[in-house]
Amino acid sequence: MKKWIYKLWKFITEDIWRDSETDLTKSKKGFYYSLKTLYLCIDRFVEDRLVVKASALTYSTLLAIVPILAILFAIARGFGFDRMMEDQLRLNLAGQGQTADYMIQFVNRYLAQTKNGVFIGVGLILLLWTVINLSANIEDTFNQIWQVKKGRTLFRKITDYFSMFLLMPILIVVSGGLSIFTSTELKSMETFELLAPFVKFMIQLIPFVFTSMMFIALYIFMPNTKVKFLHAIIPGILAGTAFQGFQFLYIGSQISVSKYNAIYGSFAALPLFLFWLQVSWTICLFGVQLTYAAQNIKNFNYDKDTRNISRRYRDFICILIMSLIAKRFEKGGKPYTAEELSNNHHIPIRLTIQVLSTLQDLALIHEDVTDEKSEEIAYQPSLDIAQITVSMVIHKINTYGSESFRVDKEHQFNKQWKALTDYEGTYDEKMKNVLVKDL
Repeated sequence: MKKWIYKLWKFITEDIWRDSETDLTKSKKGFYYSLKTLYLCIDRFVEDRLVVKASALTYSTLLAIVPILAILFAIARGFGFDRMMEDQLRLNLAGQGQTADYMIQFVNRYLAQTKNGVFIGVGLILLLWTVINLSANIEDTFNQIWQVKKGRTLFRKITDYFSMFLLMPILIVVSGGLSIFTSTELKSMETFELLAPFVKFMIQLIPFVFTSMMFIALYIFMPNTKVKFLHAIIPGILAGTAFQGFQFLYIGSQISVSKYNAIYGSFAALPLFLFWLQVSWTICLFGVQLTYAAQNIKNFNYDKDTRNISRRYRDFICILIMSLIAKRFEKGGKPYTAEELSNNHHIPIRLTIQVLSTLQDLALIHEDVTDEKSEEIAYQPSLDIAQITVSMVIHKINTYGSESFRVDKEHQFNKQWKALTDYEGTYDEKMKNVLVKDL
């Protein structure tokens, strides 16, 4: 049994990531893809400590919930459907009636205060900052999951986030109106015994569909990168279903947690609301991770081997990629993209991206947009290829980073330092005239 479990674990964590897709049948390929996606999602969910990030977002949401609701209610009042917004808030916080009452009271006081004197200026600035700060925190968390280093600019944050908040009240009202319409239609369908159960089932699906669409839109819109709709559908549906299922369980369990009222009194609403926020954010982030895993599954082929790669082999791949880029530049061909380098020369895409990033840090290559429509990124040499030798590449790799430490390499450890530099000098002497383009 132990051997079988070990083999299964080794297959899921290592062997499955080395299989060539060309050798697999269509059904086997689909099964492997699903298994790899699920494993990668769970592995990265634990490794990235997304439960801790969900806690951070819970805290940010708690601070920003009243100002955000104030904006939504202010927009809703402008269109004359603030009452419907209030009903929807109570519906979404079903089982937390006391929390909903507190929120509506806070929102009304907040909006009343913003009309008075000097507070309108300070309050408006604070309100806008709170909204942008929460949205930026959500975007940063999504970007970290997607491994996107650069977020939106401040201008894009302001325009994108407030466009989203302007649409939210309209979507909430449409959702509420749709529910009312379908409920009315259901009553008129009660005389049709065959159709009534089917229509009732479809109406019960509406919250699941609407929540799933909300998660899909969030997964596509929020990260500062291109997320494919196809890869966001299943995670969005799963997250929406899990969220609605949690809502059902949470509302149903309110009776069993009534003892909190005896302990905390009116304060009982806060820990319960925090728990609801924490679980909701955890579900949301799991969906983000699943979307990332589904779209980038190929990037993790040979992942364990890449993480355990030897120093010598990494240097070899650096020289290889630098040589390929220089050769194509010399011939005047179309610059290499990361995908081309990986597919044409059987280099794992994850390792290819890492090495290209290293060569960029060393100022040996730079990004170049070859097609403005597709915004495809390719790579070109940053120096004269008649000067880029093997010796230069290895020397830059070896010396990149800080060497400003207090170890005494001038006297006490001079021989050790000299042994290293003499070895490098011998290697440099042999390879200083060998150009990477001529390899």
